[in-house]
Amino acid sequence: MRRDLPPVVVQLGRTGRRAAALAAGAARFLRDRRAYAALPGAEPLRWRDTYPQLGDRVATSPFDPHYTHQDTWAAQRIAEHAPARHVDVGSRVDFVCFLTAITKVAFVDIRPLAIDIEGLESVEGSLLALPFADRSLESLSCLHVAEHVGLGRYGDPLDPNGTRKAIEELQRVLAPGGQLLFSTPVGRPRVCFNAHRIHDPVELLGLFGELELEEFAGADDDGRFRRHREPAELRDSAYACGMYRLRRASVP
Repeated sequence: MRRDLPPVVVQLGRTGRRAAALAAGAARFLRDRRAYAALPGAEPLRWRDTYPQLGDRVATSPFDPHYTHQDTWAAQRIAEHAPARHVDVGSRVDFVCFLTAITKVAFVDIRPLAIDIEGLESVEGSLLALPFADRSLESLSCLHVAEHVGLGRYGDPLDPNGTRKAIEELQRVLAPGGQLLFSTPVGRPRVCFNAHRIHDPVELLGLFGELELEEFAGADDDGRFRRHREPAELRDSAYACGMYRLRRASVP
């Protein structure tokens, strides 16, 4: 599918392909069900217990190149940093739960996480008003989140400056010497309402005026991850993932 087509056209094309794949999967499912039922020793099959899985017969294990690479990259950087406590704002639930194998974690979201995981604290809060004092957090992450702020998708107020305000708040709470891991879709800037924004990776870096960039990693349009890049490399992308490791300078 050409990347220069309007997103709605691309989505319609994907929907058509998914429908064809599901039809083929349904036919295969019915064939396999009949064949299994005819095997010696097969358990009785009841239609009310049927649970069709139609899309798993693929050549290689599927994964999302943005989330898989960013979560792995961020977990490695947090392990290297070895904080006594890490605070994450709104990232994937699986990611923050797995982080408890490394350190204690506080997970902040406008939708509180109703789960009991050892080493995980759920904190109700907004990325626009984090419940922490100025310059108080040693280790902080916000992955694939800020691009949504201000679009109303998650019940937040509409605001064209949502991403900018989120970045200002993340900078406010980061302590001297502290590390912030931040990711977002990057490439040709635009708003895909109400899903997300895509930001110019160089212009986005300019919003972190109080912090120093220690590392930029990214997954390009083809899903290829490289840890050490220049932000400008992904400037012409359609939908890449930019990953920023930033630090506030220590107090002399």
